[in-house]
Amino acid sequence: MCFDSNLKKQLPNHVAFIMDGNRRWAKKKKLKIIDGHKKGSEIVKKIVKKSLEFNIKYLTFFSFSTENWSRSKDEILNLQTLLSFYLDSEEEHFIRKKIKFSFIGEIDKFNHKIKSKLKSLQVNTRSFNKLHFTLALSYGSRSEIVNSIKKINKNINLLTELDITRSLMTKDIPDPDFVIRTSGEMRLSNFLLWQVAYSELYFTKTLWPEFNTQKYVLALKNYINRKRRFGGD
Repeated sequence: MCFDSNLKKQLPNHVAFIMDGNRRWAKKKKLKIIDGHKKGSEIVKKIVKKSLEFNIKYLTFFSFSTENWSRSKDEILNLQTLLSFYLDSEEEHFIRKKIKFSFIGEIDKFNHKIKSKLKSLQVNTRSFNKLHFTLALSYGSRSEIVNSIKKINKNINLLTELDITRSLMTKDIPDPDFVIRTSGEMRLSNFLLWQVAYSELYFTKTLWPEFNTQKYVLALKNYINRKRRFGGD
């Protein structure tokens, strides 16, 4: 399905993804867990391509939560290896397509090589604005909110919502209009809790490695058909 010019104007400006189901997909296919994550990274590339076609300006992907550090050492190592490969393989594409890359989260827990690549890609694409691509890595929203409040040098009685918004990791990007979560789970899992206060939520039973562009378009169509309300009827 394609959107005509009128419908394109109704598409979300910022779509955020909770990419769930890589492990279950791999187990269902009797594959290694890392194969599920690899397939999932391919879906990210397809979503980026389709979003460029639709002129969607902001994408945020929940790639690695703070809770994910409790997984096995082998899986964490494989995930870091895959992340490193993804950053290397996508740099040329990001530069060619004028995609601005950024990240949010407590990246100090990652190894030096990955931290260096994240910061390098961010610097090398900082002047671009065709699409703003954000990876949430070692990210937890409650921790982000607590840390943002600690940074504000202001009397607590004078604290405003705007003060907190401006001190969050996402201060340079708009709040998501649309949040998509795959795999059938119907919760936010500590993802952008402050930022999604008025976001439209979309839950699908589809596992992330099977969330193809057709299903992305279906989700966007669902968004267009909604009448957004801020604060009630």
